[in-house]
Amino acid sequence: MSTGQIEAFAESVGLGGAEYGRLWQWSVDNPATFWRAVWDFYGVSERAAAADGGPLGPDDHAVLAPATSGATMPGARWFPAMRLNYVDQILAHADQPGTAIVGVTEDGERAELSWSRLADQVARLAGTLEELGVGEGDVVAAYLPDIPETVVAFLATVSLGAIWSGCGQDYAPEGAAARLGQLRPRVLFSSTGYRFNGKLADKNADSAELAGLLTDLVAHIVVVPADGPPAPDAPDGPVRVCAFADAVGGAHRVPPRPVPFDHPLWVLFSSGTTGKPKGIVHGHGGVVLEHLKAAGLHADLRRGDIFFWHTALSWMMWNFQVGGLLTGATIVTYSGSPLYPDADRLWRLVESEHVTYLGTSPGQLRASQKAGLSPGRDHDLSTLRTLGSTGSTLAADLFGWVDANVSAGLPISSISGGTDVVSAFAGGSVGVPVVAGELSVRYLGVALDSWAPDRTPLIGEVGEMVITAPMPSMPIFFWDDPGGKRYRSAYFDHEWEGGAASGPVWRHGDWVTVTDRGSLVIHGRSDATLNRHGIRMGSADIYEVVEGFDEITEAFVLGVDGPDGAYWMPLFVTLAEGAVVDDDLRARIAAEIRTRLSPRHVPDEVIEVPGIPHTRTGKKLEVPVTAILAGRSEVNLDPRSVDDFSLIDLYARLGRQHLW
Repeated sequence: MSTGQIEAFAESVGLGGAEYGRLWQWSVDNPATFWRAVWDFYGVSERAAAADGGPLGPDDHAVLAPATSGATMPGARWFPAMRLNYVDQILAHADQPGTAIVGVTEDGERAELSWSRLADQVARLAGTLEELGVGEGDVVAAYLPDIPETVVAFLATVSLGAIWSGCGQDYAPEGAAARLGQLRPRVLFSSTGYRFNGKLADKNADSAELAGLLTDLVAHIVVVPADGPPAPDAPDGPVRVCAFADAVGGAHRVPPRPVPFDHPLWVLFSSGTTGKPKGIVHGHGGVVLEHLKAAGLHADLRRGDIFFWHTALSWMMWNFQVGGLLTGATIVTYSGSPLYPDADRLWRLVESEHVTYLGTSPGQLRASQKAGLSPGRDHDLSTLRTLGSTGSTLAADLFGWVDANVSAGLPISSISGGTDVVSAFAGGSVGVPVVAGELSVRYLGVALDSWAPDRTPLIGEVGEMVITAPMPSMPIFFWDDPGGKRYRSAYFDHEWEGGAASGPVWRHGDWVTVTDRGSLVIHGRSDATLNRHGIRMGSADIYEVVEGFDEITEAFVLGVDGPDGAYWMPLFVTLAEGAVVDDDLRARIAAEIRTRLSPRHVPDEVIEVPGIPHTRTGKKLEVPVTAILAGRSEVNLDPRSVDDFSLIDLYARLGRQHLW
């Protein structure tokens, strides 16, 4: 491994100079020792206290509770005698000069928040929240874009031991209330609006409507962004309405308050496409350790770095981006479209802000490729040290495009994880070679395997992704889930061949291949398998081939079971301007899939569609749309969870028109 924080960490545990695979194996074989080493490496003890509020003693350093259930899933109890606060870990960097957060909007408005100013605003806003009656265990909700004020509101909330939950303003009020309303928040933060695709979205009416849908609300704090619409006059009513500027300008300052290691930090939500969105709760300590490991050791972020991941408040990558502050790095928030006025928008931002770590999506990279961009030629990207990608599988050809057009030899960290653990299971790491189409490593402390249906570990073959040992950032519970039934059902109740596995195992729902080099290939959701003639294939493999065609902007492949063993495998495509689905394109698609993947997985039809439905966080809706095409009557798709629900009727009609 080359030098970086991960090498210094390896030295600290007596494994300096070891190959990454050896360090990973040690980390999963010795979880308590490993996580204690992360704790010590980042000096978390300096900002922690014993559970009784006194100084830490020798008996307070247990990593996993000694009870028989202490190290199992779910319910592992990490650092049970410790108290800390997520915000303390960030404000440990407040003595450094310079900028903590840079905010950029679509039309170029820019704001900076220094480390000292961040600490001051967080303390004053926490004071205002306390005066409003917010205390430990209360919920504060947000309906905001990705702007610096959002980060301040989050940090002020959790510094009090209150619980944060956010929703992007692309959700309509009812969709936001379906999530936030479950939590009965005491305070709502909202924004007057934002710019997207060159248009000003005025969210005043939506914000007021959302506030009216939330019971138990005592205050509504309104943010007026630099390029947003003005706030209306505060209405009369039982809910106090005040401006964000006033809320951060109060004289009452409150420092972060230590809470138990597993005290709730935030509630994130599942997509909620076919049922009530699940509230996934993570704890202060687990997130601190997991994000220090992922952002510090694997991404190698530290003081002086500029970290930018294009994201939104409804996506867990927003939470991960804020985690960059734990390392002392500067983070960049961006409110607007990544493709307006053109596909070069984010590359201009990387140049102007001297970004050292850029996080983006395969869609943005594909759009850059198809626009014929060469960012490395047209911009000064000399500060860029790593490119991260997530949201879907990063196709192998995009690795080559980055190398040729962004920066030769630039490390690419394609990561895979999820809202469930608010982190990554696997991705890139300093000093580990990058192979196109692969995730370079299983992250330290992540006991990830690929399993056959009989629980046999697989190497070089496609299997179910499983995690066989607990991670600190696994959910501490699901909201409104007494007894943990929904939590266990989500991850642990899978029926393996031959009965239950020996001990609980987290089944994530992805097909994965673990190579003999320790790298991974993600093939797509295991509940959306293309199982044709008994041969399984993940949808991501098809997308990698098809979305490489210049004519195709996005693809959507489904395997639909019909009566009497019939099987229909349509490929839906959206097209670039001027392109058509004709016999030539169909033949070229079939030839590429037959040659590069499998002759058994050539689609039955290639159908042009005006759009492809996604969750609000950009995941293709393969499972529910497959059920709709099959005519299953039990599908109950929530319109509020879909980016363009009008497309669902189109796919339902296509299903009815298909003749088995």
